[in-house]
Amino acid sequence: MTTGTVAPSAPRRPPLARIAPAGVFYGWWVAIACMAMMYVTVGVSYYGLSLFLRPLRDEHGWSNSVVSGATGMFFLVSGVAAFAAGPFIDRFGPRRFLGAGIVLTALGATAVGFIDRIWQLYAAYVVLATAYGMGAVVPVSTLLSRWFIHKRAKAMMVSSTGVSLGGATLVPIGAVLIERGGLRLAAPVLGIVVFVLAMPVLLLVVSAAPADMGLVPDGGAAPARSRIDTASQYRVWSRGQALRDAGFWASVTAFFLALGAQTSVLIFQLSFLQEPDKLGSRPAAALAVTTTTIGSILARLVVSMVADRLDKRLMSTALFLLQATAIVAYLLVHHAVWIYAAALLFGFTVGNVYLAQGLLIGELFGLVSFATVYGMVSLSTQVGSGLSLILVGRLVDAHGYTVPFLALAALDVIAAVVVLAARPARPEPAPA
Repeated sequence: MTTGTVAPSAPRRPPLARIAPAGVFYGWWVAIACMAMMYVTVGVSYYGLSLFLRPLRDEHGWSNSVVSGATGMFFLVSGVAAFAAGPFIDRFGPRRFLGAGIVLTALGATAVGFIDRIWQLYAAYVVLATAYGMGAVVPVSTLLSRWFIHKRAKAMMVSSTGVSLGGATLVPIGAVLIERGGLRLAAPVLGIVVFVLAMPVLLLVVSAAPADMGLVPDGGAAPARSRIDTASQYRVWSRGQALRDAGFWASVTAFFLALGAQTSVLIFQLSFLQEPDKLGSRPAAALAVTTTTIGSILARLVVSMVADRLDKRLMSTALFLLQATAIVAYLLVHHAVWIYAAALLFGFTVGNVYLAQGLLIGELFGLVSFATVYGMVSLSTQVGSGLSLILVGRLVDAHGYTVPFLALAALDVIAAVVVLAARPARPEPAPA
């Protein structure tokens, strides 16, 4: 592996760069740092929503509609935050937004442990949502899109593995803390963990772009077989241009549906599996969540090895259909072994759907305007997730889980067809 060094102009090197092995492209250290930050920030803000759902209902006597309404609002606000921050992330770099996300996630998670009014719940979730929208997935994806072009799938796999590890470890730990001291113990502990682990990693490791260190993306030349045209990655896209592109709308619609379905199942999974005809207890249900995240890690390792050479549309279609199958399986099985098998199957799509979204947007719109376009896509998908959660919460209160879960599986099937229309735009004609 080469370093891909070019003549630097006033390079700004983080402390780790002074001692990192010279023969390893520094972008891989950035990817590992993103994994560590995503482990706690997204692990707490995203997976924490499912962890907090039932305790908030039980400790305060609130209905599913009230709590899922706050969770739905989380996704709506996070989408708006991503949309608003996108152009600024492209302009000023992702590093400062990652720092703000870390601080706000720590504060928002801690606040959940001290709320006793509905408005306080919504206020705490607004803070968490703002952190997630402007300081998590969008700046991390932007950062890695700058460091990697032809090895982007592998780099994003490394970073997104942190999300799965957060779900696999922080949810069971949080469940144990809730059993012992309720949210007043669990939420502040998780908030402290976010700040203590993520902030030093950001300050010591992360550089905003390879050019800041006198390097080039991927550490060298493009591989012989790559689906991405390097020149197209440097095209500048405005929001208006993206909105006039058919591939943008196909991508937005497909992931609006698929991530709405995925998010709703993830958020209600812990509560659903505690039902008497399923696993019947919080620890057993938390183990199913861990099984889901293990499946996510294993599948992402496999997919990332070939994703850079795959048609991202076909890859997305396969993931959407697999997700629909897993959701239906959740409803049909009742024995613990088969429930854990369904959780594992569902895990094969969790994370990989987000990975496919980032890779498809990066392939279609490049790295220069990635955050601008991805912020718009994130707004749509987060709105889809929020609306889906609000609707599912109401349906669960009225009909139980069967009707909403079948509807979510149907959304995945529709998304599998729509995403096939997400084709790259034609190259702009060269100026005369």
